[in-house]
Amino acid sequence: MSSLTPDVVIIGGGPGGYVAAIRAAQLGLSTVCVESDATLGGTCVNVGCIPSKALLQSSEHYEHARLHGHEHGLQFDNLRFDLAQILRRKDDVVAANTRGVEFLFKKNKVTWAKGHGTLRPGNVVEVRGHDGVVTTYQARNVIIATGSVPVELPFLRFDERRVLSNVGALSIPEVPRHLVVIGGGVIGLELGSVWRRLGARVTVVELMPTILPGNDDDITKEADRIFRKQGLELRTGTKVTGADVAADRVRVHVEKDGAAETLDADYVLVSVGRRPALRGVDAAALGLALGKRGEILVDDQMRTNLPGVFAIGDVVGGKLLAHKAEDEGVIAAEVIAGKKVHMHYHSMPAVVYTWPEVATVGLTESEVKASGRPYKTGKFPFSANGRARTMGETNGFVKFVADAQTDELLGCHMIGPNVSDLLAEVVLAFEYKGSSEDIAITVHSHPTLSEVTKEAALAVLGRAIHI
Repeated sequence: MSSLTPDVVIIGGGPGGYVAAIRAAQLGLSTVCVESDATLGGTCVNVGCIPSKALLQSSEHYEHARLHGHEHGLQFDNLRFDLAQILRRKDDVVAANTRGVEFLFKKNKVTWAKGHGTLRPGNVVEVRGHDGVVTTYQARNVIIATGSVPVELPFLRFDERRVLSNVGALSIPEVPRHLVVIGGGVIGLELGSVWRRLGARVTVVELMPTILPGNDDDITKEADRIFRKQGLELRTGTKVTGADVAADRVRVHVEKDGAAETLDADYVLVSVGRRPALRGVDAAALGLALGKRGEILVDDQMRTNLPGVFAIGDVVGGKLLAHKAEDEGVIAAEVIAGKKVHMHYHSMPAVVYTWPEVATVGLTESEVKASGRPYKTGKFPFSANGRARTMGETNGFVKFVADAQTDELLGCHMIGPNVSDLLAEVVLAFEYKGSSEDIAITVHSHPTLSEVTKEAALAVLGRAIHI
């Protein structure tokens, strides 16, 4: 086997790309993964999922000690935090994860081609190393996994000093006096929560009528109530009309119901979405089919319209989730290896790592109602759960939406402590087209938060026990 004629060349070493590479290698395929960054892991590991969760964890510890330590008999004198150490710990966590991915490449004999990859006609991938040397691979198959980049506003270009993307918001060198967050979605609420806990005034400006648009109505109402109580200033139904950027501040002009206002901030985080990144992929020259939003069009086996070329992750659109990209990477690798598999999104979970957390799978109640399908719902609050009471974490609930006739689960919507972990059993039930009764008759350990999931399933059947 020539190292220049591998079975698979993957362009991009993020969650989708590196998982595809490992799975392809496990299946006996000679595999090359092209990544130009100094470390593997892509946006998620380096400047996304992992560092943001590290900051969320540190800030949660601080806020819990400050607000709730006395409830547990813990007394603190002059409680304070060291921002430099918080940021160092975040960097250490990222480094451990990137080293882990590199170790997995070595273990599975995946070649990391360090440099910028360019896809040429005929499945030729040119990799220009940082030393300028170009290596050419004649790939039998190519997987495009080039990810996405944050969307800029024309009047608020990222400088990562005062106007921040998710990258800059992870490394602000001081606690902002006033941080304005444009966009009330996942990134804005998570990073806004970090800096609010550390003492910043945080104003979230969202164009849509609610934060977390697209979620179940009960979730958005509860999240709005809780986050406002925590101290986030939420400006929903508000449009950003312009901004003035100076060396030490940003003035953000907003409008709601015809009334104009200017928000004076020292930092602005713009989190209004992400768009596919086609670095090294000239779609027009290759004849690669794209969708209306610039995403690569694929079928349920992650095949593009070009023979032997696959695409996965954020670059194919849909929900921009690391675990979605990973699953798509596995499917692409297995299809290349000749396995009869396909991708489906029926049971794709999504999580917001605020506190409390938000975790969902399936359809919202309004989506089911709009379809005309008869349905029933069940809801159970964490305030009625013994374990939640011992934790002092009683905000939120678990809600199920099920078919009124067959009892098949159609949607599950959670807001509460550790719901990112509670969702897993529901996703498994979705995979098997399970019913609320399947969860309701399953024994759950006591006392655990998971009993809220069981009770919500029982509520669908009209027989919740503890309420």
